[in-house]
Amino acid sequence: MNDQQIAEYALNIRRLIIKMVHAAKSGHPGGPLGLADIYATLFCDPEIYRFNPKKPDWDSRDRLLLSNGHVCAVRYAAMSLAGFFSEKDVLTFRKVGSRFQGHPSTKYIPSVENSSGSLGQGLSAATGIALGKRLQGKNYNVFVCISDGECGEGMTWEAATAAAHHKAPVIAFMDYNGIQIDGFTKDVCNLGDLEKKFQAFGWRAETANGHNIPEIRKSLRDAVNRLTLDPDMGPQIILFKTTLGKGVSFMENAPKWHGTPPNDEQFADAMKQLGVAV
Repeated sequence: MNDQQIAEYALNIRRLIIKMVHAAKSGHPGGPLGLADIYATLFCDPEIYRFNPKKPDWDSRDRLLLSNGHVCAVRYAAMSLAGFFSEKDVLTFRKVGSRFQGHPSTKYIPSVENSSGSLGQGLSAATGIALGKRLQGKNYNVFVCISDGECGEGMTWEAATAAAHHKAPVIAFMDYNGIQIDGFTKDVCNLGDLEKKFQAFGWRAETANGHNIPEIRKSLRDAVNRLTLDPDMGPQIILFKTTLGKGVSFMENAPKWHGTPPNDEQFADAMKQLGVAV
């Protein structure tokens, strides 16, 4: 797909996110909206992320883990648009008995790669999977989405240390929006310069615009290409600067929308802004 088609895919992800969270009357719209451009790029560019919705357990598929599992609406929406599930399926989001819970679980959806709950565990899981695939001689790539807020937890930095020491071939990308459930990260727990911190731990780290499709595409392709040329180069992270609630003006950069569903009036306004009359 070209960049314009990826942008359209991202718009459709945003529309479906709003539908899902509104139908559930619970959930997290802000983070998923901010990640839509990144997930659209992953799911639309086979030179970055390899998968097969008809064979979700394909052994050579790339692994994509989600550490900040509360933003799973973006993962479910991207997978639905790619053909893994129908829109009707994902609109059962967070309902009792639904496979599409507020944190993904491999018990219900094996193709999500990891179950989540407490934040901060994803980088450890991805590091283990990346080291395991090396031992097994596999050639798939391991991606993991993490948040800036969870970098206030010690487990993230234990994983970062281990990944660098063992040169784990993991590609992490961060939702770097500066917001967590209690407010702005600078006020809750100032995280400092995360790019420099990861570099100090031995990672290759760079910062990119999480809403610029060509820039997202280049940074992810470059990360994949570097590992192809040098499988022993060690871990990489791309810190994508994102805006929480991107695409819906009243949600943008507002901590309230980290975990608040829109009411009926707000739903209609959001969908109108995303080009759909309801």
